[in-house]
Amino acid sequence: MEDLDFYTVEPDHEDAERREIKKLLGACDLLYEQGIETFVVCRDRDRLVACAGLQQNVIKGVAILPEYRGTALSLTLVSEITYLAHSHGYATLFVYTEPKNAEFFRGCGFYDLVEMPDTVVLMENTPIGIKSYCKQLQKHRVEGEKIGCVVANANPFTYGHRYLVEQAAKACDWLHLFMVREDVSLFSYQDRYYLAEENILGIPNLTLHPGSQYMVSRATFSCYFLKDQGIVGKCHTAVDLLMFRNHIAPALGITHRFVGTEPFCPTTNKYNSDMMVWLQDEVRGSGPAIKVVEIPRTEFNGTAISASEVRRHLYEGDLDSIRNLVPPATFELLKTKYVALVAQQG
Repeated sequence: MEDLDFYTVEPDHEDAERREIKKLLGACDLLYEQGIETFVVCRDRDRLVACAGLQQNVIKGVAILPEYRGTALSLTLVSEITYLAHSHGYATLFVYTEPKNAEFFRGCGFYDLVEMPDTVVLMENTPIGIKSYCKQLQKHRVEGEKIGCVVANANPFTYGHRYLVEQAAKACDWLHLFMVREDVSLFSYQDRYYLAEENILGIPNLTLHPGSQYMVSRATFSCYFLKDQGIVGKCHTAVDLLMFRNHIAPALGITHRFVGTEPFCPTTNKYNSDMMVWLQDEVRGSGPAIKVVEIPRTEFNGTAISASEVRRHLYEGDLDSIRNLVPPATFELLKTKYVALVAQQG
C-alpha cells in the first residue's frame, strides 16, 4: 500500500485521465456513466488500478484490476468514496454491483435491498433504512380488499393526472398517491407536491405521500432522469419495481397499481410494460403479486393530455393553450411563477 496514491477526479471533460477511467471500467466489464460526478481513483505508481464513482448518494463504477482485488486496496477504495459522500452531506449511500461482488460490499457495511437476478444488486449502507421507511408507511395503512397506488412525477400536474387519480380512487377501497421526490424537473418537488395537494381535493379515499429515495429515484431508477439521452434499453426498471413490490406495497397492503397509457415517452412506456412482468408475475419477487391497471389517458380535442405538451406551450409563451390542459391551481402557478422563470432561462 505504500506506493498507492488515492485522489479524486471530476470527469467534466474528455482528457487523458477520463480515458484511462473508461479503459479501466471496460476491462472490468463496466460502462462509463455520464451522470457520475466524481471518481476516487487509485494509482500504483503511474498505473491506474482502481476507481469508484459517485453520483449524489449512489456509488457506481467500482472497478479494481484483478490482481489488486482482495487486498487492503479494495477496503480503502470503498472507505474513500464513502468519506467523499459523507463530506458532501450524504449519510445514506446506495451501491449497484453484480451479484458475484455483493459479498465484498457486505463486508464493507452494505446491505441487500433487491436483486435483479443474475444482473445487479442494489444495496445500502444501513440495515434499517428501508425498514424504517416502511414502518412509517404502515401508519397510513388502510385495510380493504382493493388497495391501489399511483406514482406520479406530475411535471406539472394536469387534468390528465387528476383523471388518472379519480379513476383509480373510484376503483379502490383506498388509494395511495406518491409524488416522485427527485428535484431535477422544470417544476420543483415542492411545487409539484403543492399542486398535487391542491388538485386532489374532493377525493375522499386517498392518502398523498411524499416521495422517497426508495421509489423512482436516482438510486432505484436512475435512467428515468436521463431519458433524454436515449439510454432506454439500459434501464434496470426491475430494481425500482422490485423495491416497490418487496418492501413498499406490503407495508401498505397495496394490491393494485394504476398507470396512464403512455403514447409519448419511450422510457415511461417501457416502465409501464415492465410493471406487467415484475409486479404481476407470481415468481418474480418476494412480495405478493400486484395487479397493474392501465387507464387510457383523457384527451382534449382528440389529443391525449400530457405534461410535456404543457411544458412545450409554456416555453412558447402560449398560456391560452395551457388553460384547457391543467386545473386552476396549476394554471395560476404557471402564470405567477413559471412564465417568468422560463423567460429567464432563455
